[in-house]
Amino acid sequence: VIVGNGGVGKSSMIQRYCNGTFTKDYKKTIGVDFLERQIEVDGEEVRLMLWDTAGQEEFDAITKAYYRGAQACVLAFSTTDRDSFEAAHSWKLKVENECGEIPTVIVQNKIDLMEQSVVNPEEADLLARALGCRLLRTSVKEDVNVAAVFRHLAARCLADLRDPRDCDYFTSPTPHHPNSLTISAFSPSHSSKNHNGTIVLRPNK
Repeated sequence: VIVGNGGVGKSSMIQRYCNGTFTKDYKKTIGVDFLERQIEVDGEEVRLMLWDTAGQEEFDAITKAYYRGAQACVLAFSTTDRDSFEAAHSWKLKVENECGEIPTVIVQNKIDLMEQSVVNPEEADLLARALGCRLLRTSVKEDVNVAAVFRHLAARCLADLRDPRDCDYFTSPTPHHPNSLTISAFSPSHSSKNHNGTIVLRPNK
């Protein structure tokens, strides 16, 4: 799940990553949006199911339902938006309240606009340490480090899958694709597997 204030580049990030496209026109996300991409990590085929959430408070009741069962989180703020930086703690808390502790990466987006920066590098580093998360600096416009964000989280999720203490949220490899798995956005209580081993997602009620 991708969270953060409105206008920080969440939708542009997943559009860039999944479709290779970028537009400067800002279009507010209403509720949630969804895209997916399949990648290979450590010899495993991993299907990432990415949920883009609205950053405005009026959509909180909708978006929180989509946090539950998420296995990883991208928490984004903008280099040019001080409020989005200062809201990072509250976004982390919102996700933790619904999901508990899940792999999370802090993303400082729009580093192509560093001359307009309202957040200094030391502050961003301190934020990441305070939240116990890795910090990655990206430019969705210039396609800098975008893929690294999702590859890092996919690797973290794979590591959790291989830990027998905590692998309930992952789809097992399918008979026809023994080296593939799906990282889903919902908990098993709101999903079901069909006969070929893929996962059918059901939104939380």
